[in-house]
Amino acid sequence: MKKILLATVLSLAPSVLLAQSAVDAYQLSQGDLKGTARFMSMGGAFGALGGDLSTLNQNPAGIGVYRSSEVGVTFDLNIQATKSNSDGFSLKEDQVKFYCPNFGYVGTFKLNNNVMPILNMGVSFSRTASFDRIYRGGMPNIATSMSNYIADFSNGYAPGELDLTTDYNPYFDYNVNADWLSILAYNTYLINPIGNTSNYNGLYKYDANGNPITAGDAMFSVREQGYADEYSINLGGNFVDMVYWGVGLGITDLEYTRYAYYYENLADARVIELREVGNNDYEEYEVNGNASFALDNYKHVSGTGYNFKAGLIVKPINELRLGFAVHTPTYYDLRHDYKAELDYQYLQEPEFSDYTEIAVFDSKLRTPWKIMASVAGVIGGRAIVSFDYEYDAYNDMVVKDDYGYTYDDVTTDINRYFKGQNIFRIGAEYRITPKFSVRAGYNYQMSNVKDAAANSSDYIATSGTDPSYTFDNKTQYVTCGVGYRTGGFYIDAAYVYKNRESEYHAFTNYDEYQAPKSTIKDNNNSIVLSVGYKF
Repeated sequence: MKKILLATVLSLAPSVLLAQSAVDAYQLSQGDLKGTARFMSMGGAFGALGGDLSTLNQNPAGIGVYRSSEVGVTFDLNIQATKSNSDGFSLKEDQVKFYCPNFGYVGTFKLNNNVMPILNMGVSFSRTASFDRIYRGGMPNIATSMSNYIADFSNGYAPGELDLTTDYNPYFDYNVNADWLSILAYNTYLINPIGNTSNYNGLYKYDANGNPITAGDAMFSVREQGYADEYSINLGGNFVDMVYWGVGLGITDLEYTRYAYYYENLADARVIELREVGNNDYEEYEVNGNASFALDNYKHVSGTGYNFKAGLIVKPINELRLGFAVHTPTYYDLRHDYKAELDYQYLQEPEFSDYTEIAVFDSKLRTPWKIMASVAGVIGGRAIVSFDYEYDAYNDMVVKDDYGYTYDDVTTDINRYFKGQNIFRIGAEYRITPKFSVRAGYNYQMSNVKDAAANSSDYIATSGTDPSYTFDNKTQYVTCGVGYRTGGFYIDAAYVYKNRESEYHAFTNYDEYQAPKSTIKDNNNSIVLSVGYKF
């Protein structure tokens, strides 16, 4: 058994190992429908309404609608069910989370001014995104192997650049652009040089006509954890009770962890058998046999950021309200931690294993900027119908190193993989009595992934040693709720159903070979409760 410790990689690492890829920027920039129960029960369609603590994170002009001070808190019980499916083989994972996604305070100050009678200030905490998700599955009858994919992009590296028994360490030799995954695969015999060349073979074999000789199955497991939280400070007011304005500063806190496991079991594969020819001296022979390997990856990203928001709500008549808001990108300073382990076994030989210590990098991320347009109507003083449209510029994300220099290759990938996202929201509320209301809403988020990236006809680059990635297709929310008010006290409850369709890829397609993939479906149910007091 051979065990080699790969050295810690610092920011001096070669350019092939980036702290962040376009896929990472995409993962860390995702939003969610989070807020108060009233906000969520109406699908988040509050851009033209205001008067709710959640609007501090959406359209800050909503703070200008307040006529009195308010303090409130929200609790969320989230029941997650995630199901994978690949060629009829499906697995399901469940988990339950309970947390506080929102609390805040708005203070109202009367100015005794006919032009701007009220000035309001608000502070709030909101969970803008939850990254928690578990999914795993099996992928039978794979058409190629991750080992062949690694061999393909390792072509051109001399064996001496990948062999850790040489005099130098490739991680600290700045002139060697050796890839982590290539080194792991080479030192466990997962890939092997073709003769005395710098080209490599993987385990999966094909005949002269390109038909598979090797047969195999794969398994995967992904556990994502984390959140994006925002602390908002807002200021707003109104002009002659017709034009409401607001500006806000958001201070963000981000934590993201991903555990990714991938396993292949292959029959009639191309393997290298070591035969002893002398005292501790071996020769390598290519033979056919059974082989299996497992790749474990850990990634943790944390950091803080800031953004600015500004918005307007115009009420030309009592029955009509128009809203507009713009959000700058969130500017993050991030720390990345990576580590990995690769275990390989063939025939009846002992297991070969390599692993890395934790590698630490710093980077900067600029998330998408956003614009929102909204319209709401008040019907008979008892009903509200509201519509929102939001555009998020995912193709405008930017990744930089710790010194502020843009990763040009990552920026190119962002433009190739992603497009602007369109989000539509509709909500309604009906006041049955002066104290009791019912609500409903719908929220539809279109895919922000371009077709060529979604169907893997584009080569997808990832960071670290984890070649897997998951792209979302579309996300829908169906919501409803009730509210009760008496005096200054209120209590709201909401039910939120979330359906998200995604696709997991073990690695990117390469040449004409199709990588293993699986369809992922999330069906999450949330029970949300908000309580507060207006005074």
